[in-house]
Amino acid sequence: MKTTEIAVQYNLPANWEQDKEFSFDHLSDVVTQLHDSAYSATVKAINRFATVRNYVIGFYIVEYEQHGSDRAKYGERLLKRLAERVNKRGINETLLKVSRAFYLNYPQIQTYLKGKSAMASHQLENEKSATASHELEICSTSSNKFITPADKLISHLSFSHLREILTVDDPLARFFYETECIKCCWSVKELRRQISTNLYFRAGISKKPELLLQRTEMNTTPVLSIKDPFSFEFLDLRPEAFTENDLENALITHLQEFLLEMGKGFCFEARQKRMIIDDEYYFADLVFYNRVLHCNVIIELKDDEFNHADLSQLNAYVSYYRENEMNPGDNPPVGILLCTRKGEKMVEYALAGMDNNLFVSTYMLSLPDKETLKAFILKETDNR
Repeated sequence: MKTTEIAVQYNLPANWEQDKEFSFDHLSDVVTQLHDSAYSATVKAINRFATVRNYVIGFYIVEYEQHGSDRAKYGERLLKRLAERVNKRGINETLLKVSRAFYLNYPQIQTYLKGKSAMASHQLENEKSATASHELEICSTSSNKFITPADKLISHLSFSHLREILTVDDPLARFFYETECIKCCWSVKELRRQISTNLYFRAGISKKPELLLQRTEMNTTPVLSIKDPFSFEFLDLRPEAFTENDLENALITHLQEFLLEMGKGFCFEARQKRMIIDDEYYFADLVFYNRVLHCNVIIELKDDEFNHADLSQLNAYVSYYRENEMNPGDNPPVGILLCTRKGEKMVEYALAGMDNNLFVSTYMLSLPDKETLKAFILKETDNR
């Protein structure tokens, strides 16, 4: 093997063999580089092997549940008994459940197991006598347009990523998160956050999904991420007949769902918060405190399209809070105006020149249909 080939294979400097500069600093730099490269390659190899291992574990569990001679003996306690019998570190009942779900939801892994990975092929050859008659088939009812190739799943996503994606029931949504996770190189923590904040639905119904997805690729620092639109389907309000008071009452009744929709760190503080300005009473619809950003968030609810006068009112409330309600260590308050519709240019002009941190967002009382989401995801995959 040529030295250049060795360098490529092991991520070494191209001229490593002829490198004769032996200062101590140079030596320490080279050793560090070699260690980091080898460690990174090792971690990737381990992740790939763990993914394949868990898939094969899932295969055997399903095979046993369908054809095991003594399966009735264990019944619903099968996985617990199996974990106890195997008694190996990392093999527990939860992992066995996830492995079974992994096998059932990702039949395309057969392409990897049948030859795209020499390691996986060798693993299967050892078991060929027991499994020769079994064929893994891709579900004929699924469109290949919405199936991530097995080699991409194995090489780009760790099993920890796949484990998070398996919490999503909808196959189309899973495909979306696989696509975005691979494209954006999300950490497991970031993937979990995007799933919990329903990026799939938000991107599918956003007027500018490319901009929304572009923001998810950026390094996240503690900034307030405002959805547009918010989904209030859980309120069960009729879009054609509701008032601002109806909306406020419904949000308070479904406060837990509302907090989850708002995102991370929101704590409810007040409803119809009273403020005295020039000896007159004013009332902010909803006030929250974000414990991650250390600031108050004031929300004004409207049952109509955007009006610049409403933004001026919210700006006054935020200014009042900044002057009278901030505690030591707090960051300046944030204002969010929620309305049914908005004109982007009017919002841009209305926000111009305002010092406070204000956002205008829309909300919807029902989610888009499946075909709309499919069309969006196809467009997104075409742009990969």
